[in-house]
Amino acid sequence: MKIWISLACALALSAQAADAPPLVSPARAASEAGLTDIRDLVPDIAETIHYAGSDNFTGAPVDGYRAPKCFLRTAAAEALARVERDLRKDGYRLRIWDCYRPARAVANFVRWAGNLADTRTKAAHYPNLGKDKLLGEYIAPVSGHSRGATVDLTLMRCEGNTCAPLDMGTDFDFFDPRAHTDFPGIDEEQRANRQRLLRAMAGQGFVNYPQEWWHYTLPSAAADVLFDVPVE
Repeated sequence: MKIWISLACALALSAQAADAPPLVSPARAASEAGLTDIRDLVPDIAETIHYAGSDNFTGAPVDGYRAPKCFLRTAAAEALARVERDLRKDGYRLRIWDCYRPARAVANFVRWAGNLADTRTKAAHYPNLGKDKLLGEYIAPVSGHSRGATVDLTLMRCEGNTCAPLDMGTDFDFFDPRAHTDFPGIDEEQRANRQRLLRAMAGQGFVNYPQEWWHYTLPSAAADVLFDVPVE
């Protein structure tokens, strides 16, 4: 019951800025939501699903993440698999940080942002901001991830079976202008790495969110409702 109350509060916040709150699908399983596990298409794709553990900006496992898996709407999963296959030809690979995100996870983020006393992760994730500045610009009460066609990821350079992440200028979920894709203060190598990722994703129709270099959406695959199916 607590989960659904929190979700309702999050959706109510979004309604203040829109004509009506987004609809939440009644789907209760990934198959009902048209979600595909990316590993069904690329069994050895690299994944580090931060919200399934404590290594994330909340400092704890996030509601709805019962397993460290990446689900996407099938068309988005297929497009991402094509990106991975194309990159491997040139010695690169993707590392996935997050994909479909249950609506209850977003409500968890909103609750965390409202607890101003908990600043355990400030140094790693928002060193230059007060926590009271995160809700709205950096943490939205409704996330496109819950529509099933958005992915957070980075790029790795591989030599044989050994891969190392490229220097992108910031880590994942770094709440700061430095994470903006075209931030002018990063060096030439970091900018080139971001642009390589941008070109690879755009080649399959993914669109970057300019405030987060790691965040990409395939608009044609996004559902017109939010999902709250657990990741398991």
